[in-house]
Amino acid sequence: MFKLASVGLLLCLAVFVADAAQRSSSAWKTLSGDAPVAIARGGFSGIFPDSSINAYKWALLTGLPDMILWCDVQLTRDGVGICFPELTLESYSDISGIFNKSKKSYLVNGASTTGWFSVDFTLSALRNISLTQGVSFRPYEFDNSFFQVVTVGDLARQLKPPGLWLNIQHDAFFSQHNLSMRSFVISASQGVIVKYISSPEVNFLRSIVTQYKSSPTKLVFRFLGQDDIEPSTNQTYGSLSKNLTFIKTFSSGILVPKTYIWPLDKDLYLEPHTSVVLDAHKEGLEIFASGFSNDVPFAYDYNYDPVAEYLNFIDNDNFSVDGVLSDFPITPSEAIDCFSRMDKNLSGPATPLVISHEGASGQYPGCTDLAYKQAISDGADILDCPVQMTKDGTLFCLGSINLIDKTTAAQTFSDLKENIPELGGNGIFSFSLNWSDIENLKPVISKSQQNASLYRNPKNKNAGNLVKLSEFLTLANNATTVSGFLIRIEKASYLAEKKGLDVIDAVVDDLSRAGYNNHTRKKVMIQSSSSAVLMKLKGMEDNYEFLYEIEDDISNISNSTILDITRFANSVVLDKYSVYSQNLRFLTGDTEVVPKLQAFKLPVYIKLFQNEFMTQAWDLCADPYVELNLFVVGSGVNGVITDFPETSNKYRRNRCLTLGKYRPVYMNPVPVGRGGLLSFSKTQPPAAAPSPVLTDSDVTEPPFPSVVVKPHTNNGSNIYATAPPPKQPSEQDERPIKYGCPVVLRAMALSLVRTIMMFRQFWVLLYAKNFASLSSKGKPHQSLYLQAAEENKKVFWLAYLLKWLMFVIQDLTFVGRAYENLIYAS
Repeated sequence: MFKLASVGLLLCLAVFVADAAQRSSSAWKTLSGDAPVAIARGGFSGIFPDSSINAYKWALLTGLPDMILWCDVQLTRDGVGICFPELTLESYSDISGIFNKSKKSYLVNGASTTGWFSVDFTLSALRNISLTQGVSFRPYEFDNSFFQVVTVGDLARQLKPPGLWLNIQHDAFFSQHNLSMRSFVISASQGVIVKYISSPEVNFLRSIVTQYKSSPTKLVFRFLGQDDIEPSTNQTYGSLSKNLTFIKTFSSGILVPKTYIWPLDKDLYLEPHTSVVLDAHKEGLEIFASGFSNDVPFAYDYNYDPVAEYLNFIDNDNFSVDGVLSDFPITPSEAIDCFSRMDKNLSGPATPLVISHEGASGQYPGCTDLAYKQAISDGADILDCPVQMTKDGTLFCLGSINLIDKTTAAQTFSDLKENIPELGGNGIFSFSLNWSDIENLKPVISKSQQNASLYRNPKNKNAGNLVKLSEFLTLANNATTVSGFLIRIEKASYLAEKKGLDVIDAVVDDLSRAGYNNHTRKKVMIQSSSSAVLMKLKGMEDNYEFLYEIEDDISNISNSTILDITRFANSVVLDKYSVYSQNLRFLTGDTEVVPKLQAFKLPVYIKLFQNEFMTQAWDLCADPYVELNLFVVGSGVNGVITDFPETSNKYRRNRCLTLGKYRPVYMNPVPVGRGGLLSFSKTQPPAAAPSPVLTDSDVTEPPFPSVVVKPHTNNGSNIYATAPPPKQPSEQDERPIKYGCPVVLRAMALSLVRTIMMFRQFWVLLYAKNFASLSSKGKPHQSLYLQAAEENKKVFWLAYLLKWLMFVIQDLTFVGRAYENLIYAS
């Protein structure tokens, strides 16, 4: 991970001085006209234990060059100021186990509070406790790393931060214990540059306002909940927010919860913004917003995009707050420096290719007209349609062959539920219903994970209508900003053998009718995890891009397997964890799968990108942009498949990507493995079993089966599929001309050419003196292949001969089936 030495930190900060100047060069809607500041609450407390030295270091190393470090000050019995997030110590440390008999009860703002208090311990005693992660859904792996309590002096001396913010939350409590927070703050300010001092207590700020009138240190009044009582005035904070003229008498700024600015209704949707920012600026007060955290659900309007939330506070048409207080300071750093004030009409770079996953399925039910229209609006390059087939042979778009997963079918057709192990068990399957039944079903919006507690946009839970493939093709063709579309085909072999449904031919027919059997229209991509499906399609139509999906996580792939894939695919789809291995949500290293595939001229597309923080590794800071950056800049992938096309499109348009070697640290790929977050933990999790290596046997499949026509039967509970309805005479006459003779001739020619080329290559290898002489003349991927073969020539010769024979058998089988289809179609 990043070096934590102070020299490295100073160099890092120096590099971005010019960038900070650039951010201030044009006027913002802040009080000063400068860019807002990012404030790290307890450091990078979203990952590390709050207020630990590593949390503060990480905030400086991943954030803006003018990052402000926030310290919640508590006083020890001997009057030393420590940084600790709460008045009681047990929730964020192991003190209850170290000093188990020191639990006390005190009055705090009139209420009895029980716990372990800093006023009962000297600093030397507190040095024996270890800081821990106090939020249950954050990583606990650093709890045993013995992060000691940090004093205000430690923070200033060790890290020399650009700015320090001291928050004094309980001055009255410490006064009751004969400890003066006022004296500590004034004393500390003489040896430490403190930029901000905040407190929710009016009397405390009034007591120090005279000392800081001519000082660069700014006093900030902190607002708590609207209905909470401020102890000095006995007024609610809500009422005080209406009297900013009074606040101006003892402070130069205010810190408010973000809901003071953008309130939420009872359903967690945004209401119109208040006037508090404009009112504060009118009074000459800076205003800072608190409560930002990537891993705590916020308004549904943001679609789990944390950058979108920050931009709503700093980059709207009406106002900008002067700073934001965050547990994940890398995200406001990106928002302020890379994503703010972007020209919405400016198109971004062509890479990475943004491929929708069931449309914008993070905002609407997948594969609906609304999901596709939203994906187009959000800037997707490629729209996708996972095709399913109905009982009457209609193709439509849906992310699962099991209608229960994506629709309300269980409410209407529960009597059609059946158990099919090959299709995942119990379900109501598309081939059991006609299109007239399915088109009237209500779609259901998906969740990021099957059992996740995070729900997507509830207002759109059942919005939109399912679309047929033909309607999808029309929609994609009419979208001027979309460069192409992707059709996903799965379970085709099962449908052909068990249900008499020919998905492949039906897809080709629909594409032909829509005019996509030539090069004059949009790009056509067809994806499948079945090599047999792609092999058959490639023999029928070679103008398309064929994507082979590797469904399982892999740690490596053999060169011979890649050569196999090139026979039937032009590109590959991988899962994220085939690129970066992970253990307990920590990234443990990167694989060589992407560069190996790209060395064979195979573009690589990665699935599945989602905004929800639960889908991301800890190293990615609960930030979908950090995740995208790791794969795009860190691994150089060619495209991303996403539920949220808007996020991916916004990512590739951010201006920091254009800075090359001057790209700021928060837009550099996060380190993984030995230099990653897990390297800061003194206890390592048990090693996870490595993912398997993809081999030839994983890819090779028998030829695609012939369609077995099933008679229509109805036994009351199960309705078995039938073959598609007979075609009209005109369609029967047209099919042999388009797909009969040309397919047979092309398949025979392809088989002959491949046989000659493979036999020639085998002959050369057989009589070559050594493989190294051949590899020196070949292409890079050929060299790898030949050098591997040098180790055992005889085994290699035999394997090569067997592979050649297998290809010949496959080609002859394909020619025979093409001829059989010709006879059948005629």
